[in-house]
Amino acid sequence: MKKTVALLFGGVSSEYAVSCVSAACVADNINKEVYDVRLLGITQDGKWYLYTGDTDSMRNHIWDTKADCLIPAVISPSSTHHGILLEDGTVIYVDAVFPVLHGKNGEDGTMQGLLALSGIPYVGCNTYSSAVCMDKVTTKILCEKVGIPVVPYVFFRKNGFCPEDAVKECEENLSYPMFVKPANAGSSVGITKANNREELVKGFEIAFQNDYKVLVETGVKNAREIEVAMLGNKNACASVCGEIAPGADFYDYETKYVADTASYYVPARISDVLSENIRACAEKIYRTLDCAGLSRVDFFLDEKDVLYFNEINTIPGFTPISMYPGLMGKCGYSYSALIEKLIENACEEKL
Repeated sequence: MKKTVALLFGGVSSEYAVSCVSAACVADNINKEVYDVRLLGITQDGKWYLYTGDTDSMRNHIWDTKADCLIPAVISPSSTHHGILLEDGTVIYVDAVFPVLHGKNGEDGTMQGLLALSGIPYVGCNTYSSAVCMDKVTTKILCEKVGIPVVPYVFFRKNGFCPEDAVKECEENLSYPMFVKPANAGSSVGITKANNREELVKGFEIAFQNDYKVLVETGVKNAREIEVAMLGNKNACASVCGEIAPGADFYDYETKYVADTASYYVPARISDVLSENIRACAEKIYRTLDCAGLSRVDFFLDEKDVLYFNEINTIPGFTPISMYPGLMGKCGYSYSALIEKLIENACEEKL
C-alpha cells in the first residue's frame, strides 16, 4: 500500500525560488509506485494551497497563478487529523511530510514546530535543532564550546545598532577583507564582502534588510570551500567531501543559482587523511547540534590546509546543481533512492 507524502514548497522566504526548483526535482524523482505525492505550496505572502498542476510551473515560479490547480489547504496542527485540512473541512491523511523549504519560515524551526504538533513524521531536524542551525551566530557559539574551529567573528543586533561603534569593534577584532552576513538566511542571501570601512557599512545595511542579527567574519585568504553531506538519525553517516570553486569573488547567490560559474569537485581535491578529518568534524558538528535526517556541513580550508567550520544547512538544496544530492550520489544513492531513504528515516525517527 502506498504511503501519502506531503511535499511542502515555496514559503515566505528570500529562498522561495530555490525551494520551488528543489521541490520540483523531488516531485519528479520520487518513486510514484511507493508514494502518493501531495504538493502543498506556500506563496510568498503566506497563502497555502494544495497544488495539482505540473512541476514546470513550480520551476518557473508561476504555480500560484494556475487558479484551476489551487485548492486552499493547510497542514492541520491537530494530531487527530494527521494530515492536510482542505477549505471545505475534508482531511487528507498523510504518512509523512517532506518540507523542501529553504531559509526562514521553513528551515528555522517554525515549520518543524507545526509538524511536531500535527504528529506527522517529517524529513529533517527537529524544532530545536532547526532553529539553532539556522542561526549562524548560535551555531558558532555551540560548536566553539566543543572545540570546533571557526574564523574570528563578531555579531550585532539591529536594536540599538550604531555603525560607528560596529566598525570600531570589527576593526579591533577582525581584519579586512571581512564578510558581512545575516545571521538567519541561507543560499548566501544578503552576504557581502567588505574590503574597507565604506563597504563594511554598506554590508551592514544589506544584511540588516534580511535579518535582525548580523555576523561579521574575517575572510579566509584564498579559501577553498569544502562540503560534507550528512544522512541519518542516531547512526548518521558522512559523505565523501566535495569542493566548490566559485569562479567569482565568493560563492554568493548569483554564483550559485544565476550565473552558475562555479566548478564542483566530488570528491574534493584533498588528501585522504584530510578528507577523513573533515568528515569526522562534520559528524561531531551534526551530533553537537542534535541533527537528524539530513544536513550539509560547510567548511573553509586555508592555504595551509587549516580547517574552519563555516555553517550547516538542515534543508540543503535539491536542485540539479546542488551539492547534497551530488555528494550522496557518490555514496551510492540515486536521487530517487535518497528521497526514499530520507522518508524512511523520518518515519523511523517517529517510532
